[in-house]
Amino acid sequence: MKIQYNLVAEDYIHFNLFHIKNSNTALKSLNIQRYGSPIFFIFVAIVFAIMGDLHLLSTLIPFLGLSVLWVIFYPKLFYRHVRKNVRKMFKEGKNESLLGEHAMIFMDEGFVESNAYGETNVKWSGIQEVKEDDEFIYLYNSAISAYLIPKRSLSNEGEVKAYIQSGVKK
Repeated sequence: MKIQYNLVAEDYIHFNLFHIKNSNTALKSLNIQRYGSPIFFIFVAIVFAIMGDLHLLSTLIPFLGLSVLWVIFYPKLFYRHVRKNVRKMFKEGKNESLLGEHAMIFMDEGFVESNAYGETNVKWSGIQEVKEDDEFIYLYNSAISAYLIPKRSLSNEGEVKAYIQSGVKK
């Protein structure tokens, strides 16, 4: 079975966001930043009240308000930061082999992924995990990288997923 697809930088941004939202390490980091900062804000309010000989409530209310806003809006800021950094990384170097037209040929023992710059032979045993979302199928070859298959390019999505699952289980 052969599929052909085109990958653009936005596809890799999507993958990075998907990966971060599904990574225990990244989620732990997000939660530490999301909830640790408000604890720091409250600590600062207490210090200001003591050092400035102010009423605790007068300093605590603004910092509590800031803390609530932080907890609500920080994930959006975090994910926007990820998008921005991935875009910057794409501009840093040559990424022609990642972007553009790709072809993937599935075989019993694995698959061949090719583009204008070369091809890669991958055995099914080299795929650690298969994940998907509404837009992509991800064939993880390590804890942090995957082959991206955009569903928009698949006319036979069910057949492709079944073939991948049967190959990975071997």
